[in-house]
Amino acid sequence: MAVPADLKYTKSHEWVKIEDKVVITGITEFAVKALSDLVYVDLPEIADLTEKGHPYAEIESVKAVADVHAPISGEVDEINEEVVDNLDFLAHDPYGKGWLAKIQISYPDELPSLLSAGEYEKLLTTQE
Repeated sequence: MAVPADLKYTKSHEWVKIEDKVVITGITEFAVKALSDLVYVDLPEIADLTEKGHPYAEIESVKAVADVHAPISGEVDEINEEVVDNLDFLAHDPYGKGWLAKIQISYPDELPSLLSAGEYEKLLTTQE
């Protein structure tokens, strides 16, 4: 299972790419596989405020509906409209074309709480 080393992660299976004062975020390959057959994604609106650890999006599969939790607090700067229309991006390229939102960072002091790739891999060994 892919766990790109250049990303950060949450215990609830979101990934984070930090770019200056913005993070790009999505769900991990582990989360995609756990959900399996995706049928719908509900993304936030631009300018919505996120709170670290609270749901900001929702993904529906034939098995379940799952909340996507904000990895940091901030303001939604951009959403990936393409993933709404093409769930294959999320299913087959969760770390690339399957990104969900870009969030302006409100509290940079929240960033150290994110997991490194190694820490996330250790977490996965307890959940697989």
